[in-house]
Amino acid sequence: MDQILNKVGSYWLGKKANKEIDSVGDDITSLSSTIEGSAKWFVNKLKGKMQKPLPELLKEYDLPVGIFPRDATNYEFNEETGKLIVYIPAICEVGYKDLSCLRFSTTVTGYLEKGKLADIEGIKTKVMIWAKVTTISTEGTKVYFTAGLKKSRSRDAYEVLRDGFTIDKF
Repeated sequence: MDQILNKVGSYWLGKKANKEIDSVGDDITSLSSTIEGSAKWFVNKLKGKMQKPLPELLKEYDLPVGIFPRDATNYEFNEETGKLIVYIPAICEVGYKDLSCLRFSTTVTGYLEKGKLADIEGIKTKVMIWAKVTTISTEGTKVYFTAGLKKSRSRDAYEVLRDGFTIDKF
C-alpha cells in the first residue's frame, strides 16, 4: 500500500511541478521580450545614438503624435527598412476625443513611411467587433485606419498623448 501511495504522490507532485515550471517559463518569455526592447534602447544610448522621442519620430513622418499610448516610449526604428517596433508596458486600450478606441498589444510592429504606418501587428480598433488595424495613414486633416475596411477619423483627435487603460487580453 505504501508503494502505491508513493507512486501516486510522486506522479501528482511531478504533474504539479511541471505545471509550475511551464508557468515560470511563460513569465520569463514575457519578461525577456520586454527586457530585450529596453536593452536594445539602452545599448543604443551607450553607443551614443540618441534616439528621438516616439512622438517626435511620428511627427517627422507626418503621423499624429498621440496614436500610441503615453507610456509607449521604448521603440526600435530601422531607417533603412522603415521597420518600427514599439514596446508598450502592458496590453491596454486608449480612448480618443472622437470617442474611438484603439487596443494595443505589448509589442506593435509596422513599416513607417511618410504619412503611413503599414503592415501593422499589435493594434485593434472597435468596428462593431474588435478588428485588427493593418494600416494607419494620413491625408490632410484626416487619419485613415484600415481594419478590414478603411475608416476615416478626424486627425486632431489623435494629436494629444493619452494614457492607456490596462486590460486583461489583447
